[in-house]
Amino acid sequence: MEVREIDAGADYEMVLLGSEPSAGYRGIISIHSTVLGPALGGTRLWSYSNDEAAITDALRLSRGMTYKNALASLPFGGGKSVIMVSGHAIDREKLFRAHGRFVETFKGRYITAEDVGTGTADMDLVHQETNHVAGLTVRSGDPSPITARGVFRAIQACAMFRWGSSDLSGRRVAIQGCGHVGYNLARELNESGARLIASDINHDRLKMVVRDFGAQAVEADEIFGVTADIFSPCGLGGIINDDTIPRLKVSLLSETQPFLGEHPVRNNLIDLQ
Repeated sequence: MEVREIDAGADYEMVLLGSEPSAGYRGIISIHSTVLGPALGGTRLWSYSNDEAAITDALRLSRGMTYKNALASLPFGGGKSVIMVSGHAIDREKLFRAHGRFVETFKGRYITAEDVGTGTADMDLVHQETNHVAGLTVRSGDPSPITARGVFRAIQACAMFRWGSSDLSGRRVAIQGCGHVGYNLARELNESGARLIASDINHDRLKMVVRDFGAQAVEADEIFGVTADIFSPCGLGGIINDDTIPRLKVSLLSETQPFLGEHPVRNNLIDLQ
């Protein structure tokens, strides 16, 4: 494993890039803070346009984990991993065992788990090389349904705050991203009687939400401009920004990650009216 340090400035404790060509592995682990405890944050598998984009994502996500863990009063700091892939076929065992070796170099200062593009089977492979991993098949398992449940309950709380009732029957909810969290959130919302509008860059995932929950499908970029009561981003994060906020036609926004902008926030709720 070849490891080199990335200069991310004084706001980050450590950012390393690891590579193991024989496994097709190139990954970044960013530790934002260990003030409250070991840095905790998942591993994202994604095809980035370049190294700079991957580094930016790792830095943004690790900082977000610091705030998430602190807000939840957890004894953990913030960290994150990203694994860069080219879109070609990969050997997941070689890739994630290499990632486990990279995680192990931190000797417990960083603990990983699932994120976008990874699952419990991948973490089981990581576990073959390090004990500093969560979300294993026979232990805590896939956290996505629990995350989705938390977002659903937050949406109910938002509805109570805005409309005086947590009843979502007939409310139009726009979901951006139909992966593990987005799919489970769609299930919860459908059972509550909400009307769904959904988008995803992966058409197969989008079709599943349309088929299983009667969602209205729109193109990925169109989701920001649909008229709805609530908008819930469940994709990569970082999509609520100066470009997208003016396009939103919703009353409430409830997202799965801390919003680190300068707009008013209450428990990841942005009041847009």
